[in-house]
Amino acid sequence: MRGADLLIKTLAKAGIKRVFSLSGNQIMPLYDACIDVDIEIIHTRHEAAAVYMAIAWSQLTGEVGVVMVTAAPGFANSLGPLYSAKASECPVLFLSGDAPVSKCGLGAFQELPQVSVTESLTKESFRNVCAERLGTQTARALRLAATGRPGPVHMSLPYDMLQTEIATTDLPMKRFFRPDAMYPSNKDVRKLLHAVEASRRPLVITGPAMNATRNGTILKELEGVLAVPVVSMESPRGLKDPSLGNLPKNLKQADLILSLGKSIDFTLAFGAKEHFGENCNWIVVDSEETARSRAVLNLGSRLKHTVAADPLAMARCLSVDSVIPSKAHRQWAEEVADSIKLRNFRTQGPMPHDEITPAALCTAVQRHIDSSPRSVLICDGGEFGQWAQACLSGDERLINGPSGAIGGSLSFAIAAKLARPQATIFTLMGDGTIGFHFAEFETAVRLETPFVAIIGNDECWNAEHQIQLRDYGPDRLIGCKLSGARYDKAAEGLGGHGEYVTELSALDGALERAIASGKPACVNVEIKGAPAPVSAGH
Repeated sequence: MRGADLLIKTLAKAGIKRVFSLSGNQIMPLYDACIDVDIEIIHTRHEAAAVYMAIAWSQLTGEVGVVMVTAAPGFANSLGPLYSAKASECPVLFLSGDAPVSKCGLGAFQELPQVSVTESLTKESFRNVCAERLGTQTARALRLAATGRPGPVHMSLPYDMLQTEIATTDLPMKRFFRPDAMYPSNKDVRKLLHAVEASRRPLVITGPAMNATRNGTILKELEGVLAVPVVSMESPRGLKDPSLGNLPKNLKQADLILSLGKSIDFTLAFGAKEHFGENCNWIVVDSEETARSRAVLNLGSRLKHTVAADPLAMARCLSVDSVIPSKAHRQWAEEVADSIKLRNFRTQGPMPHDEITPAALCTAVQRHIDSSPRSVLICDGGEFGQWAQACLSGDERLINGPSGAIGGSLSFAIAAKLARPQATIFTLMGDGTIGFHFAEFETAVRLETPFVAIIGNDECWNAEHQIQLRDYGPDRLIGCKLSGARYDKAAEGLGGHGEYVTELSALDGALERAIASGKPACVNVEIKGAPAPVSAGH
């Protein structure tokens, strides 16, 4: 058995059925080994797309998403979304081919100190130099990716280690794959419950790993038991996230913030007093020491308690404990829920000459989401992406996450269809975003993974355009215009379905045809460019 066989058989024992990859010289032994254990390789057109697919897969399935890329240039192509995986708290095992150990330092083909490059982008990064340890190292990497705050783990795989014949055929025992859990003590659980009961306007905030798509009903259960507002935050716009409505007003009224795994960082305005009020106390539950230390730095004396525990474990403990919610807490929870629903923009209204605004486009898309028996909604970043995030809802939702990266939504859509084959996948993006990974339409056609990609096309990099208008003025616009490219025809050329829409009255018909096509569909919609909406509290 080769080192490559040991690694792949370990993945199979862990229950991995699919890996996301783009082929290359140094990982061909891994491809060969996949045949014998029936692991499916989802082969992409760009390494970054493979990482994005693993991110989406991990969020929808709860599994560790596994990526295989080749060395040096292939490895380097993956770094942007690897940063996004960490920011979005997604468990990903990132496997990269590497130059042989036997040629280390001699100038081997595509030799690069890959571990030093990814150390700041991952939970851990290491290079295998012993073929016999590939099984235990793989098990450990899978466990680490899912332990505590989830995130990517990088294993660099020298080619000669994958090719080395080894005597052992033993695979790691199943207990080596299980994530390590940090459970809160009964004392900490009681302390948090007492703090909530003693406060008048408590509010629970969670990080990306705790959202409803990844954890089902746990947050609703927690909200129901405690009768306090529970808000999951994962947008790069933080307190200015338009999908939060008028939540900023409530944050200024809260007297207790309980953070379950939500990093006290720029997305929370660093916990600044002007956003939360001087008399608001904080309790932070986090498995990561650096996150707890950051909370101390940003909150100072307002931080009353920190708990070293898994936020999800704490949420489960809190949601099963016996609590008698107060009437005041219930009223407060209802008030916050109403604030979050509040929008300071209209989604419907008269439009001259049948032009299509971002809000009108989203309103039409929502009608088709609502008529689908099951849906997955994917919203990319940028100005139009913010309209989609603020206006739309589906059974499950994936967004670009705290990194603020754009361009992953087509890849997300492919992974979503693989994870949810019975669902209709709606993915929305701007005409700037679509250019990053348009070639993945070919991947989707090849894999027979239909989705509906809706492009809000204003012929502009509108996020940057709005910055220029605001900061430099209309006479200082440069470098943000795009053309009226027919992305719909390009999708057709790759084997998909295309629709081109210039009038609002034609939009519903185009969406209906796209859904009915059973193909990866591109609905290219000319819209009137507009700044992203802002939260009602800003």
